[in-house]
Amino acid sequence: MSVRHETAEDQSRLWNGPAARGWVENQDLLDRVFRPLEALLVDSISGSQTRVLDVGCGTGGTTLAAARQLGANGESIGIDISEPMIAVARARAQREAAPARFICADAQEYAFEPSSVDRIISRFGVMFFDNPVRAFANLRRAAADEGAARLIAWRSPAENPFMTTAERAARPLLPNLPDRRSDGPGQFAFADPDRVAAILRESGWTAIEIQPIDVPCTLPEAVLARYVTQLGPVGRILQEADDETRKRVIDAVRPAFDPYVKGTEVRFTAACWLIAARSTSADAPKPGA
Repeated sequence: MSVRHETAEDQSRLWNGPAARGWVENQDLLDRVFRPLEALLVDSISGSQTRVLDVGCGTGGTTLAAARQLGANGESIGIDISEPMIAVARARAQREAAPARFICADAQEYAFEPSSVDRIISRFGVMFFDNPVRAFANLRRAAADEGAARLIAWRSPAENPFMTTAERAARPLLPNLPDRRSDGPGQFAFADPDRVAAILRESGWTAIEIQPIDVPCTLPEAVLARYVTQLGPVGRILQEADDETRKRVIDAVRPAFDPYVKGTEVRFTAACWLIAARSTSADAPKPGA
């Protein structure tokens, strides 16, 4: 049996549909949960790096944090394929009067101005390209000579059991729940560090370093049910489910998270890769790569 490979169009439908709804409605919660990861990206921005590009910026939390780090003399640019999330990001930037702007486009194809950014960052935004070599070659062209990339991506599902708890508990009740795949766009597409290094080398990046990090994350126990029912594969299905199905799934899924509940908090470890690379003009990919 053949398995269809997801395309950029599939990703666009996903992130302009149910996935976007979940992230927009839970923007504050997700920013809070993943703030320790945001800090790993933003705190490393140096004074000489005044133009920062945030790939897969979502609702703009990391982009705005980078803008605050840069101050008035810099510019932080976020790019994402999701129109609903970019709309939220632009509204947040306007409220803050932040030196940030946002592009609604696919970073794999977007015609960036060559050598226009000093640093590329991403918090969980680079695992969804259908052609990652092409995408990173395009980002390489956007990077200035001796520019830097600093990215965070998930390690394997086995190392992140919290992230798949809802699916395991809900699967008997949701036969249409999609399987996780590591050979296409998705949360765990960068689980294999050798594959990630090969993608970066082929697309013209050098000085590649891939370091495992284990970051403690928390969310309030009071919002756990909302987290489960609005985010991830289970949440996307439940957005369209009838009330009876939602109740049955929630009743089955919520107890599966008990090992992570500590008093009024839910605590888990985000097992990720911290990926660093540099650009040099001698290794720049040719146009159309």
